[in-house]
Parts: sequence; C-alpha cells; structure tokens
Amino acid sequence: MKTLDLKKDLKQLYQPSAKKPEILKVPKLQFAMIDGAIEKGHEPGNSPAFAEATQALYSISYTLKFMLKKRKTNAIDYPVMTLEGLWGIQDEMVDVAKKDNWSYTLMILQPDVITKDIFAEGLDGVRKKKGDSPALSKLRLDHFEEGLCVQIMHIGPYATEPAAIERMQAFAVENGYRDRVGPNGKHHEIYLGDPRKARPEKLKTVLRHPIEKVK
Repeated sequence: MKTLDLKKDLKQLYQPSAKKPEILKVPKLQFAMIDGAIEKGHEPGNSPAFAEATQALYSISYTLKFMLKKRKTNAIDYPVMTLEGLWGIQDEMVDVAKKDNWSYTLMILQPDVITKDIFAEGLDGVRKKKGDSPALSKLRLDHFEEGLCVQIMHIGPYATEPAAIERMQAFAVENGYRDRVGPNGKHHEIYLGDPRKARPEKLKTVLRHPIEKVK
C-alpha cells in the first residue's frame, strides 16, 4: 500500500513558527470546500450551520480516505488533514468582534489522487450511510491557489488573535508588502487544535493573509 505523508510534505504550510511571522508562496492545492455564513445572534462555536458544514467536511474526508485505503488495487493511505476556514465580510474588513456577520469557506485539504468522480462516489457513500443533508449538497471539490502570503502560528484563545494579526501585518509592511484581506483576499485560519478538548491557552491556529508587493 502506498502512503502519502501530507503532513510532512506540507510542513511549511501547517507548522509555522509562533515566534516570528514568515512570508511564503502557497501553491495551488485541492480541497473539499463548503460556503456559508454565521447566523445572526450566533458565533462559530454555537452556529448550527457552521457545525453542519464542519460535519459534512469531515464525513466526506474520512469516507474518501477509507475508500482509497480499502481499494483492491492501487490502495493508498493518507492522513485526513485539519479544518481550515477562509473568512470575510461583504464590503468590509474582517472584524473579529462582530461574529454574526461573517461569511466563510470551510475546507479540508485532499490529495491530488482524489478526482471529481471519486469525490462524487464518496458523497454517495456518505448519503447512504448517514442520510442526505443540505450541507452535503453544498460540498464541492476545488483547487485554491493562495499565492504570496504572510503567516504565523497563534497559540492561545481565538479572542487574542488580533494581536497576532497585527504582528503579521507589521511584518509585511516592514518587508515592503501590503495586506490584501478585504475585497481582494480572505483571512485564513487553520485549526490545529480542538476547542472542545484543548484548553484555550493551548489552542494552535495558523493565521495566514494574502499580501502583495508595494510598488
């Protein structure tokens, strides 16, 4: 059986330093994706739509993994990657203090061996096992090329992210770049910790913003 070591191969993207921001170019990668928005009066931690979207993403991701692992020929094993979120607010900058008007694209990285046909087969398998749901109908397999970015590992509760974001933005400016988050880019979070299990001060979240060179 062939094994894909995605976590090792993509370590630079998923294990950055918490001490200092870094600038890197993120290549085109393939993801299972789903779009949505936080309902009024809610936040990600208690949003029904967010929970359903997350469940749908993990369901398809684990289904695809075991489909390929159990194939009689050309079996492949690989780790299910972590949840990621692209966050934005229409016509505004992301404001972490206003959580009930956020829009999002949630996604989980998929290896290139997953094709559209395999993805569709996986969706059928999820529906047969767990039943259909509105979230499953919104899932898609797509590529995302983030390009030039600044990122840092944030350790601590989500509420303290603004300080880390300010460090990233200052680092970008010092190196001759401008932050593109807003109409031309999304605030990117990669959730390496589970808030249901980890203490808030121990949570690890990769924060990433697209940037461009100042002319």
